[in-house]
Amino acid sequence: MTKLSIPEMSCGHCKASVEKAVAAVDADAKIDVDLENRTVSITSSLDEAALIGAIKEGGYESSPA
Repeated sequence: MTKLSIPEMSCGHCKASVEKAVAAVDADAKIDVDLENRTVSITSSLDEAALIGAIKEGGYESSPA
């Protein structure tokens, strides 16, 4: 599991955008978003760098939490 901090994620639209960005690169990923703490936990076959890149393509900066 990869846990990432996404400081700019603050609403339901942000959550949906992050989920869509991850699903675009790994449709089987399990995504758990915590809006209050602005983190996302992702269970995926992809490595952390690939997930960070996908989220960046979706418009959000992220880093390991």
